[in-house]
Amino acid sequence: MTGARDEMPTSNDEWIGQLTAEGRTRDRAIRYLRDLLLKAAAHQVHRLALHSALGSARTEEVIHSAANEATVAVMAKLHTFEGRSRFTTWAFKFGILHANAEARKAQWKGRELAIDEYVDLPAETALSPDSAAEASDLQRAVARGLETALTSHQRSVATALLLHDVPIDVFAERTGATRGAVYKTLHDARKRLRQFLADEGFLTETEMDAVMTGTEA
Repeated sequence: MTGARDEMPTSNDEWIGQLTAEGRTRDRAIRYLRDLLLKAAAHQVHRLALHSALGSARTEEVIHSAANEATVAVMAKLHTFEGRSRFTTWAFKFGILHANAEARKAQWKGRELAIDEYVDLPAETALSPDSAAEASDLQRAVARGLETALTSHQRSVATALLLHDVPIDVFAERTGATRGAVYKTLHDARKRLRQFLADEGFLTETEMDAVMTGTEA
């Protein structure tokens, strides 16, 4: 006869209690946790519609890899769970985050990192002639800033992440750096670029933040 301890945890206390227990109780809870995170990863990967680009086999690999990484992450962060939401809701987010990370890695597999080639930032459409000229001046100023205001390493990181949209975790993995180190370099590079453009009279810091929004994730 199957006892209550063989059933999936339902309450927050049951999840935490079983995941921090020992022996078979903990092992079962971890299996249930991975099943939950597998569903989260599958949901996110399918939402990203990667099947046509990666194929069914590679897509399944991404899902399972994300679930494995998310399970490890949840177990490492159990002590931070404060019970403000359902445990399953809290854990589900790990599945989604790691699915995004694994999907980015899969999409960049085999692609060469562009770390030195400058490209223009995306321009707004339907600009007036005056606005188009201002945008062109700004593009040239950004190029000068990358060349003169940044160190060689900062320039490589900024070019890859800001201009070519290389994911930060992919860049870190390919270059052998930690994600934290790359993030700090990017932060310092953006700070120098903002200051350079402010000194050149192009943008305030608030406006520069708007130009480069969403590139650090």
